[in-house]
Amino acid sequence: MHKLLSFTAVLSILFFAPAATAEEINIHADNKVEWHSKEQKMVAVGNAVASKKDMSIRAQELTAYYQKVPSTGKQQISKVLAKDNVIMKSGQSSAYGDNMDYDLIADKAVLRGRPAKVKTETDTITAEEHITYYPSQQKAVAEGNVFATNGESKIYSDSMIAYFEKDAAGKTAIKQVKVFGNVKILTKDGTVWADRGTYLPKQGLIKLYDNITLDQNGNKLHGDLAETDLNTGISKMLTAPGTKKRVTGVFIEKSKEKDNKKTSTPAAEEKKDAQ
Repeated sequence: MHKLLSFTAVLSILFFAPAATAEEINIHADNKVEWHSKEQKMVAVGNAVASKKDMSIRAQELTAYYQKVPSTGKQQISKVLAKDNVIMKSGQSSAYGDNMDYDLIADKAVLRGRPAKVKTETDTITAEEHITYYPSQQKAVAEGNVFATNGESKIYSDSMIAYFEKDAAGKTAIKQVKVFGNVKILTKDGTVWADRGTYLPKQGLIKLYDNITLDQNGNKLHGDLAETDLNTGISKMLTAPGTKKRVTGVFIEKSKEKDNKKTSTPAAEEKKDAQ
């Protein structure tokens, strides 16, 4: 269960980087690179690549807009638009989509695709609408039939929000992850449905809220609040404070289940009587 939401870390690895304006960006392409001085933009066509030390963006067409910084008089890139077969790489992580709009002034990068996808060596996140990262807020949002897997566990939801912070070593770590709408979690131990959920890595807690159903080998529990302590391995189903609802469950007795599977034919019964 501890690896259940580890895949959300890929969002921080991929997008959490210094603003592109702080470093030199190299742009090149197979077909052409055009400089439009009046419109203050550069257009690269044909396997175009924009890269800096810790990140690269590849697409069939890239358009980089730039503007002058009043305080320094230097030019800086304010926006990068990527179109067709977009691949964004940082470290061991990659993102794929049909187009990307990286607005450095608005501090927002939006990746869209059919679906948009973020992938590492072990984890994958896809979203049918878009995946957006807000660097200054240290927040990433995946929207539209979100699916995430680490090979062992799978999460389905309408949307996912991940918040990040730097740890004592200065590395970016997950602070909190939230999932909303039609939440479904599949693990080797069973399936859980809920309306929403929260993962707190530091505390080692996973919390699920509202209309929860836990199915494990046909045994089912229903409640309003479920908690799993990853440090102790203890899970519990609770009722929401202030409500009169009760936790309910349906359990299958294995002995009866086996008995129900046993069948006898009339011929077998006659043979038994004859004996």
